[in-house]
This record gives sequence, structure tokens and C-alpha cells, in this order.
Amino acid sequence: MLEACIFATVLCGFFGIILKKNLVMKIISMDVMSTGVIVYYVLVASRNGLFTPIVSNVKNGAYADPVPQAVILTAIVIGFSIQALILVGVMKLARDNPTLESSEIEKNNTP
Repeated sequence: MLEACIFATVLCGFFGIILKKNLVMKIISMDVMSTGVIVYYVLVASRNGLFTPIVSNVKNGAYADPVPQAVILTAIVIGFSIQALILVGVMKLARDNPTLESSEIEKNNTP
């Protein structure tokens, strides 16, 4: 059930990128989709019966791998920086165009 909700979140973000015409809504949809992918990765990486290697009293147990956590933190930071860069590009477009609709921007900039 949880996998279906995560898959629906990724699909909502994907269809938002395709169907929305406003550039800010496209950026929000991209953020929703990347959040769904990150949550899916965390869901796959977390398994029952694993203990943290630092705060655990278990002597001989299965320990959780810290590599997926590091990958997810890196993905969050990269996603945030990409989102900030895209928002700066949209701000530059907003100076020259009265709207943020992608079809109107294409009409205004077509020779």
C-alpha cells in the first residue's frame, strides 16, 4: 500500500511537469516527483530487524547500512540547489515577460 502511495506521488509530479503551463507549477511538480523518488529509496533501504551501528545494545545483529542515508542527503542537497537555480532562471524570465505561462513566453520570444 505504501509503495502505491509513493508511486502515485511520483506520477502526480510527472504529470504536473507535463500538463501544467505555469513555470512555477512545473518547478513544484518537479519537487514533488523528486520527493517521491527519495521516499521510495528510503523505503527500499529500510528493512525490518536492522539496528543502528552506533546506538544499539545488540552484540551480534544485522546493522543498517549508512550508505543509503548519505546518498539521500546528497540527493536532497542537489535537488535543493537545482530548484534554486531554476527559480533564478524563472525570475530572469519574469523580468522580460508579463506572464509565467510557457506557451506565452514561447510566443513572445519566437522571431
